Parts: sequence; C-alpha cells; structure tokens
Amino acid sequence: MIGAGFQLDGALGEGTVADTAMRKSGLTEPWGPKGPGPQDGPLEHAVWRLRSRACWEDAAALIAPRAESDPGAARWRTAVLVERCMFTGGGWGAAEDALRAAEALATDDEERGATACERGHLAYAATLLGVRDRADEARSALGRAAALLAPRSPGRPLLDFRRGLIAQHLSDNPSDATAAFQRAHAGAAAHGHGLLLSFTWRHMAAMAEHHGRLADARHGYAESLRIREELGYLVGIAPALASLAAVLPDPAEAARMRAEAARLVRLLGGVPAWLADRLAPAPTRAADG
Repeated sequence: MIGAGFQLDGALGEGTVADTAMRKSGLTEPWGPKGPGPQDGPLEHAVWRLRSRACWEDAAALIAPRAESDPGAARWRTAVLVERCMFTGGGWGAAEDALRAAEALATDDEERGATACERGHLAYAATLLGVRDRADEARSALGRAAALLAPRSPGRPLLDFRRGLIAQHLSDNPSDATAAFQRAHAGAAAHGHGLLLSFTWRHMAAMAEHHGRLADARHGYAESLRIREELGYLVGIAPALASLAAVLPDPAEAARMRAEAARLVRLLGGVPAWLADRLAPAPTRAADG
C-alpha cells in the first residue's frame, strides 16, 4: 500500500521517485500530446509532475505555446483542464475554451474523433457534478467519436472507458457499463496505457461492488491503487484508498486507509473536492444544558 515504493515526503518535489517509477514500470498514459502512447520528453514529464500534484493550471500553461498550432497538444491541454474540472468542480470556462481551440485545429478523422471524445467527457463531467445537464451532448459527442476513430485506434480504449462512465452514472445501466469497462481494460492493457488501466480497474471494481462481489472489488481497487502509486499519480491515490477502504473486512485497516486518504486530500489543498466532503470528520454536538 502507500509508502511501499512511493515516498510521500518527496512527492511534491521535482521528478525523483514518481518519474523513475513511471519510466521503469513500462506503463504509459493516454493523455499525452500525441494521444495515447509513451511520453518521454522534458515537457511531458514536467506536465505529468504538475498534473499528478493537482497543479493543473500550471500544467496547462506549459502546454499552451505548443497548443497554439499543434492539434495533439491542444487536445492534451484540454484533457488537463477537464481533469481539473473533475477534481475541483471548477474551471469550466477555461476547459470549454481549450476544447473549442482543439476542435478548430483538428484536421483528420483521428484528431476529430479524439477531440469529440474530450467534448463528451467534459459534458459528462458537467452533468455528473451538477453544473448543467449535458447528458445528451455527452452521448452525442462520444457517438461521434466512435464513428470517427478507426477500430484499432489507440484512442479506442479511452473512448470505451468514457462510454462506460455514461452507462454507469448517467444511464444506470450496469451491464453496459461493465462490458464497456472490460473492453477499455483489455485495450488499455494491449496499448500499455497505465493510468487508464488504473481507472478501468477502479470502475470494474465498482461494478463488482455493485453486484456484491466484494472479493473482486477488493482486488480491482487494490490494483488501481498499486498502479497509481507506481506512476506517482498522487492526486488519484486518495480516491483509490477510500474506495478500497469501503470494501475491506477489517475495520481498523479501513479506518487507517480513510485517515491516509484524508491526509492526502489536505496535502493537496482539498482535492478531490468531492472526496474532501466525504472524509471530513463529523461535527461534534455540544451537550444540552
């Protein structure tokens, strides 16, 4: 668990353990400037360090010069800003502006499909977090992405995952969600998308928990946590800890994990915002008198 191979004391420093783990793991992540695949340049690593520590605005600023003319970089910047929306519940205007700029730069079906996938995810996030009901837009955009992306496109696993999110959270269709997450998981493994694998493990575990298969849920949540630790994805570790704690049979171990999750949320300034509220201690009542 946390602390085994991932040193929190240096987690907010420059590079070091997290970057080494990302390189040595053989795991790549699907939100880089050229779409899915390995991202080994200095800009990519600088952006990764900032993203993983909840510094999305700074990460987007680093990408901005390249994003002015490069469709992949524009889409990468959009993904970073949409991620900020998901974790903080804010920044919607900046994400929408970045997305429109990325759409304007897309020139072929692969680029248009990948950008439509980002539009679908932004609309999904706004709906899920109660900002505005954009469920129809989310479904339409992801459907457009499915029509544009080639069957063997490396962007397909991410699309499958996001369609699974729609089925899980907006359509209340567990069977479709499970099938989509399984397709995304297989694709993420085939393409070596490490961060996406952590998300597919997490959501397959949620489906298992939904169906009462707690052993499978524990396994999936533990795998999600392991990958996030290996990649140094600090901002995603607290949600992984909290989810695993919810299905552990040992109350003491579960309490320890929730406490560690709360500490990480405080370390990162209260993100994820939705988790901060869940982990906040219950207020104590003053005695009557």
